[in-house]
Amino acid sequence: MLIDTHCHIHSSDYPLDCVEVINRAHENGVGQIVCIGTDIDDSRQAIDFASKNDGVFCSVGVHPHEVKNGWSGIAGLVESGHASIIAVGEIGLDYYYDHSPRETQIQALKDQIELALKHDLPIIFHVREAFDDFWQIFDNYKGIRGVLHSFTDSPANVQQALDRGLYIGVNGFSTFVRDEAQKAMFATIPMNRILLETDAPFLTPAPFRGKVNEPAFVRNIAEFQGRIRQISLDEVAKATTSNARVLFNLQ
Repeated sequence: MLIDTHCHIHSSDYPLDCVEVINRAHENGVGQIVCIGTDIDDSRQAIDFASKNDGVFCSVGVHPHEVKNGWSGIAGLVESGHASIIAVGEIGLDYYYDHSPRETQIQALKDQIELALKHDLPIIFHVREAFDDFWQIFDNYKGIRGVLHSFTDSPANVQQALDRGLYIGVNGFSTFVRDEAQKAMFATIPMNRILLETDAPFLTPAPFRGKVNEPAFVRNIAEFQGRIRQISLDEVAKATTSNARVLFNLQ
């Protein structure tokens, strides 16, 4: 079985029929799906969607792009104790776009980390061109469990993440990246630290570029990992599913 650990198929603007999308995921061996909240309303939608679909779980949080609009409402969602909530995220820092002021991003990250730790939940991190600040903040806390979602940075930051016990989220970007150093990096991340994700509807993997991304395409990402590592699809599936179950306490 495969697990899509990060997608947005619950969002109101997702353009495909979600019943068909879930069916295609199952047909391709994707047995569990995690829908990721990016703001308070979107997180509510993720909870609602997960509660109505077997094998679908959710994470709640406010993305760094959206924290300019506030994030305090996430605490109430987490404290609701809804069974489908398995993580806090996606949260973090994004200095590439700076859609929210950096000081606001930093405070929101700290508050949401503390919320996750209070409730013993893993964290899904979004970090882009902000690792210097991110690691300084991260190291102020003990006991963080989590994943660097959609990792596209350097081998040095892979090692920083591994040294801190984090998982690395690998998605369709790995199948079409042209930078040779990044290609090599994706082949060397230890299998016991990888989570597979689509980030649907974004980052559609090869050979489906130009189409709307969906959880079924986790299989193609897994097959690609198998090719670059010269291991079987079954080996990739076994390792990455085990990783996801450990981090998110999935059965």
